[in-house]
Amino acid sequence: MSHIVAVSPHLDDAAFSIGGLLAARARAGDRVTILTCFTGNVASPTGFALACQLDKGLAPEVDYMALRRAEDRAACAVIGAQAVHLPLLEAPHRGYGSAPELFASRRADDTMLAPLAEALAAALDDLSPDWLLGPLAVGNHVDHWLVRDALAVIGRPVLLWEDWPYLTRASTRPAEVVRHRHRLDAADRADRIAMCAAYTSQLGFQFGSVAAMTAAIDAIDSEVLHASDRADR
Repeated sequence: MSHIVAVSPHLDDAAFSIGGLLAARARAGDRVTILTCFTGNVASPTGFALACQLDKGLAPEVDYMALRRAEDRAACAVIGAQAVHLPLLEAPHRGYGSAPELFASRRADDTMLAPLAEALAAALDDLSPDWLLGPLAVGNHVDHWLVRDALAVIGRPVLLWEDWPYLTRASTRPAEVVRHRHRLDAADRADRIAMCAAYTSQLGFQFGSVAAMTAAIDAIDSEVLHASDRADR
C-alpha cells in the first residue's frame, strides 16, 4: 500500500483537478490524504474577503471557512481519504483586494512563503508520503504559486497536477514534462463528480450548476501530472 498526499491550495483544488486519480488509488487500496493549506479563519471579514463569500450567496454572518472545511471533509469521505487542514490564511484574507490581484504577481508585503514551507515540511514529515502531488499553478492564482514554490523550497519529489477548471480557460497547454497520465474510467468520473459536488458553496460560482460541472467532467478523458521545477514566480 502506498500513501498518496495531495497538497491542495484551497478547499476544493485537489478534488477538482485530480479527483479521479485519487479515487482510483483509494479503490486500489492506497491510503490517500488531501492536505489543504489555506483554510484559516478571519473573524468578521470585510472588503474583498467578505465579497468572496457574498458572491457565493452566503450571508455575512456565515462562518465561510468552517463551512468550506466541512465540505472538504465530505468530499474526502467519498473516497475514504483523510482531510488535513493547515490554518493559514488565503489571499483575500492576507490583503489581496480584488479578483485581478489574485492572478497577478505576489505582493511585496505577502510573507506567506516561509511559514507555508515550514508548515508543509512539518506536516509532510508526519505524513511520510510515497507519492506527493501538488498544483502546477495553471491560471496563475497567487495561492497556487505559493504552494508550488513552497514545495520546491522543501525539496521533496513532487508531481504537479493541471489546475482545473483554470485549465479550461488557459490559452496554452502546460509546457512542463508529462510524468504520469491517468485515464479516467466510469468509476473515476463518478467519484470525481461526487467529490466536486460536495463543495456546494463553490459550484454555482465555478460552474453555474451541478449539471454543468458534471458535463465538464464527463468531457475529460485523463488527468495529467507533470514534472516539478524551481521556477518560482
